[in-house]
Amino acid sequence: MTASSNENSIDMLQKIFEMQTDLNNYVFSKNNLRDQTGKALDMEAIFSAVNNDQLKVNDLPNTWLAKYSKAMSEELIELDEELLWKWWSKDEIDIQNIRVELIDVLHFLVSSMICAGLTPDKVFDIYCKKHSVNLNRQDTNYSNSTKTESDNKGIV
Repeated sequence: MTASSNENSIDMLQKIFEMQTDLNNYVFSKNNLRDQTGKALDMEAIFSAVNNDQLKVNDLPNTWLAKYSKAMSEELIELDEELLWKWWSKDEIDIQNIRVELIDVLHFLVSSMICAGLTPDKVFDIYCKKHSVNLNRQDTNYSNSTKTESDNKGIV
């Protein structure tokens, strides 16, 4: 990947984050959702709560991460229902609907990333670090017997 394509990819990821933030804020407003103080809820409030170490069970980040995790799980179930498992069947998958289900998962994944205090730049940075860990695990014959989480501890 060239530097230019890397910048374009981050720009596209930035745009996805912005669009998802706008959509979530619209949904919050349309449904008159409020934070614990009664103030209108928005993604910035959730993002700020992470940065202010408001990480308890009833704080905004945990509350909304749980909601988005549940939504992703349900979307993955819908995706799974689209996939064929009878290898002897002559049926065909509905690739258009599969793509839509995957994008639904992405919507909730991006929402979760924002709720975890991630930005597009940080997602890219952490992805690159974790990618390196995964490659190293493959090169060192990673298995349950050698598994530790020590290689993940440095990823911030």
